Amino acid sequence: MQDVTFQKIREVVYNRSGISLGENKQALVRARIAKRIRVLNLGSYEEYLEYMLDDSSGVELENMLDVISTNTTNFYREDAHFDIMRQILKQWIEGGLRKLRVWCAAASTGEEPYTLAIELLETIGDKRVDARILATDIAPSVLKTALRGEYTEDKVEPVPKRLRHLYFERKRNGNGYIYTAGQVLKDLILFRQLNLSVTPFPLKNQVDIIFCRNVMIYFDRQVRARLVDEFKRLIRPGGYLFVGHAESITAYSKGFKCLKPSVYIRE
Repeated sequence: MQDVTFQKIREVVYNRSGISLGENKQALVRARIAKRIRVLNLGSYEEYLEYMLDDSSGVELENMLDVISTNTTNFYREDAHFDIMRQILKQWIEGGLRKLRVWCAAASTGEEPYTLAIELLETIGDKRVDARILATDIAPSVLKTALRGEYTEDKVEPVPKRLRHLYFERKRNGNGYIYTAGQVLKDLILFRQLNLSVTPFPLKNQVDIIFCRNVMIYFDRQVRARLVDEFKRLIRPGGYLFVGHAESITAYSKGFKCLKPSVYIRE
C-alpha cells in the first residue's frame, strides 16, 4: 500500500466515522482491506481506493468501515458496571420508577445490549416499569448479527447458567449448540445504525443511562469532546454514563460527576 493511499484512507475513515487511525495502523489497515480486495477481485489497494470512492451508493464505504472497525465484545464484559447498574436500578425502583430508557451506543454484535436486557428484566422483576433499550452501531453487518441474536456456546459462556437457560433458546448445531436470544430480550431492544461522530443525534427524548464503552479510545480529542457534550444533552439530570475502564472523560466532564472510575452521573 502506497503512503498516499493510506493517508487518503485515514482521511475518509476519520471524516465518515470519527475513528482516528495513527501512522502505526498501516499494517492493520492493509490486512483488513485485503479482505475486501479479495471479495471484489481487485488487483491493488490503489484500485480498491478508487473503487470505494467511485461507489456512489456508499455501500463499499460502509463495507470498508465495517472491516476496519474493531468489534471486540462479549457478554458481561467489564461486569462490575452491571453490578453498579443493578444498585442504581434498585434505588430508582424503590423510589417509584415507572419508565426507563437505556442507550447502548456501541452495540456491536449484540452481546452488550442483550446483557443489559437480561439485567433489566432480572432487576425489575414483577414491578411495572416501561423499560426500553436503544442499541446503535455504525456497522450494518454487526447490527444484522445482533438482530439475529444467535451465538455459539463459547460466546454465551459468560452468561450465568440459570440466565442462559431462562433467556436463550438452545438448538443443536453439529457437535455443539447455538443459543438464540429469546423474544423477551428482543422485545426490549431497538437496533439502529448510528454514527457517533455526527452530532446532534436524532434522539427525541432524554435517557436515564448510556453505555458507551471502549469506543472513545478510537476518537481524537475533538470528537470525544463533541460526543460527551451530546451525551450531556441527552442524559437526564441524575442519569448515568458508563464508559470503558480504559477510558476517561475527565477533560470534558463539565456537567458530570465521577461516581467511580468510568462511571459518571449527570449533574
